[in-house]
Amino acid sequence: MKTTKPKKRTRDFSAAVGRALRRAAKSARKTARAHGTPVYVWQDGKIVAEKP
Repeated sequence: MKTTKPKKRTRDFSAAVGRALRRAAKSARKTARAHGTPVYVWQDGKIVAEKP
């Protein structure tokens, strides 16, 4: 069976998705801080409310 390397385009897309998710998380923390609401995150297999 022939194996192929991932295309550069796929890796670029994955990197862009990661950057977008980090940017969205930063925006969510900023909004939560402004309104005084908790931010829910996944830690050690559980969903935890944290203060931003």
